[in-house]
Amino acid sequence: MKRLLSYLKPHPFITVMAPLFKMLEATFELFVPLVVAQMIDVGIAGNDGPYLWKMGALLILLGIVGFSFSLTAQYFAAKSAVSAGMAMRSDLFAHIGTFSYQEIDTIGTSTLINRMTNDVNQVQNGVNMFLRLFLRSPFVVLGAMVMAFTVDARAALPFAVTIPVLLVVVFAILLVSMPLYKKVQRQLDRVLLVTRENLLGIRVVRAFARQEEEKERFGRETDGLYRKQIFVGKISALLNPLTYVIINLGIIAVLWSGGRQVDAGDLTQGQVIALINYMSQILTELVKLANLIILLSRSLASLARVDAIFDVEPSIPDEGDVPAVPGEGNTSAIPGREAGQPAVSFENVGFTYAGSREETLHGISFSAMPGETIGIIGGTGSGKSTLANLIPRFYDCTSGTIRLFGQDVRSLKPSAIRKRVSIVPQKATVFSGSLRKNMQWGKRDATDEEIYRALDIAQAREFVDSKGRGLDLMLQQGGSNLSGGQKQRLTIARALAGQPDILILDDSASALDFATDARLRKAIKESTGNMTVFIISQRVSAIRSADHILVMDDGRPAGYGTHEELLSSNHVYQEICASQSAGKEASANA
Repeated sequence: MKRLLSYLKPHPFITVMAPLFKMLEATFELFVPLVVAQMIDVGIAGNDGPYLWKMGALLILLGIVGFSFSLTAQYFAAKSAVSAGMAMRSDLFAHIGTFSYQEIDTIGTSTLINRMTNDVNQVQNGVNMFLRLFLRSPFVVLGAMVMAFTVDARAALPFAVTIPVLLVVVFAILLVSMPLYKKVQRQLDRVLLVTRENLLGIRVVRAFARQEEEKERFGRETDGLYRKQIFVGKISALLNPLTYVIINLGIIAVLWSGGRQVDAGDLTQGQVIALINYMSQILTELVKLANLIILLSRSLASLARVDAIFDVEPSIPDEGDVPAVPGEGNTSAIPGREAGQPAVSFENVGFTYAGSREETLHGISFSAMPGETIGIIGGTGSGKSTLANLIPRFYDCTSGTIRLFGQDVRSLKPSAIRKRVSIVPQKATVFSGSLRKNMQWGKRDATDEEIYRALDIAQAREFVDSKGRGLDLMLQQGGSNLSGGQKQRLTIARALAGQPDILILDDSASALDFATDARLRKAIKESTGNMTVFIISQRVSAIRSADHILVMDDGRPAGYGTHEELLSSNHVYQEICASQSAGKEASANA
């Protein structure tokens, strides 16, 4: 709740004025029954036509003024709620952006999307209705009771019993429904997860003809959501009928008590009508309050879920020293670059994923000098990609030390490291927009000349020129208007455009044919100068010309050396080479 108040503080005027204008509207509304009573007791009883016209004009004036106040209040409430929702959503997105891979893996992408969209919208709607009704409804309820007692204390006694009973009913249902709405939101997370998996994996679903199974799976999750929503809806739906029953019993009591007093001459007919009108006002406001309570229950449940994400502290905060940029005289960090200083060194590094009982990496030790090319090879699940993710601090190692130019990466600011380290992941990802904008992700002020140079090195210039749009070529969402190999080459060019000190290619040429892959590796070796390059691949041909090759086997280093050294002495590397040679021979014979 404190966090929500912090989002309302920047707009104190509109936040305060919304409920105040609603109270002003309610004040005018409370005078209406008294005017009606006077019209009955004076105008109608005395057959006074001018008086009735005067009181009628007063009623119209009260309605017009109240309506204008209501519109003003709703405008201020909506503006305050939308401003708070926008700020909360922006801050939540920024906060999620600080998460390391560990937090994203633990929480889940679908849950994060749901909380940033649906949950924030629920909070925004709750704020809007809260500002409009949280003062108005109680004010009208209590005001109507006070006004009823000013009309006649004895006839207004049913009000003193009715209102407490109503409050008990409302808050009892609130206490029961709030936990249930939290369960509904959690089930909504599951529905979103299934939806997201099916939309992203639609080609795989169709390739394996699993549409019917996925429909059944989606049906089970939506059925669970339906049942939970129906259950909590039934409980919330009790509010309106219970409210009507209690209020109508109150009206009966007023009519019975007031009727007897009218018969005795202690009360006028207009006063009885005023009392009934006040009871009807209470009914109307409590129905609104009941609906507000239901909405607030959902909003509070959503607010708790949003707060839970805000409370997650990133395991790798964006703090630390800033790496020096060559030629700018900044030596606050990574001061090395002296002759003989490794660009990257692993010292007995181990890593365990959150929630896992066993280490994924064990005892990794090697070093890479500036300008060297390091090949990393191993079977599926051997830890190659995990090792690559440790260098730019997507994860922090759980044991040992990783150094960049002699300095522990844990002492360096992650965002600053990633300006000097570019990684091209296995899955090629491009964004909708122009090719130029995509290339400038690596370097915001990259010139067209620098971009074209990166495209040349990445072997992407030819197909870009063939499109006829140059750097103004528009890419669709996910690069759907490009082939897999074209997307991979663009992601490599994007990394090269940033001119990093360390380039990591994580199996990022798997969709390329052997000739293009060979030209790519040759161009990178000839054009990257003092850049340290890591090539992670399952192909021996992709890493055989590297200065050193690290062989991975079940998360452990199984060998380190040149292609010739490993081929003559390393059993694991020999098996990999033999299996790929056998595959080539089988393909040739076929």
